Amino acid sequence: MADPVASYRTQVSGLWNTTHRVLGSEGELGVLTMRRNRWGLIVEGIWSPQKGEVLHFRRDPGILRSQFSLWTAGREWLGSSLRSSFLRREIVLHTGSRPLRVVPLSGLRTGWTIQAPRTGELARLEGGLVLRSMRLDVYKKLEFEQLMFAYFLAWQVRREAFWPGPMQDEDPSLAPAPKPHSGPGPS
Repeated sequence: MADPVASYRTQVSGLWNTTHRVLGSEGELGVLTMRRNRWGLIVEGIWSPQKGEVLHFRRDPGILRSQFSLWTAGREWLGSSLRSSFLRREIVLHTGSRPLRVVPLSGLRTGWTIQAPRTGELARLEGGLVLRSMRLDVYKKLEFEQLMFAYFLAWQVRREAFWPGPMQDEDPSLAPAPKPHSGPGPS
């Protein structure tokens, strides 16, 4: 993979309700706080940036994990997530422009990758099982709000990334779509 366009890292503190400081090359970008209910289920997250708009991650009603929606402080919907099964480790992000998938990294690495249907891998969220920090590497154009939403979801299921994800060669749905034939003659 080429060098990342942008890299961030996180520092996590707290046990029950966690605080995640996101650091970039120019310092701290903001703080993500996650709140749990009395049963230990993460029900809410709030992204408070140094500059910009506050984001709210709210659990949608339903029994599936990773079923959240992304809202601005002005009550504007930016996206939602859905995990279609308890057994599948794929999280689908629905945004206004394009659907994204968050799947475990292939090989013997722990972390998640953000995939777009046509362009392939957009970003990687890598971190250890024991360590409470993650490195966020962005490789192609991805809105920062979508990156924070994917991080919020990946943090909750980070231990499930221990088992390797599908290789792009093995799973054709992860590979970029083929280019349409544009040469002369029948296709």
